[in-house]
Amino acid sequence: MTKVTSTADIGRLVRERRKQAGLTLKDAAGMAGVGVRFLSELERGKPTLQIGLAIEVLHLFGLDLYVQPRGERV
Repeated sequence: MTKVTSTADIGRLVRERRKQAGLTLKDAAGMAGVGVRFLSELERGKPTLQIGLAIEVLHLFGLDLYVQPRGERV
């Protein structure tokens, strides 16, 4: 599990998964139902993205997002 402390962390995880899958930005964006610009900005860690679309992209790459109180373990 990776601790996420910033939008840059999410972007890095998404970019790594996309590249592991051998997908271009265009192909991955089409599969996720988002624009290439959105996916590019997500991968760069833009802090003002729509959380709903970001979660859809995470799901596309088999990533789940959890929120828990600090100090507790999943």
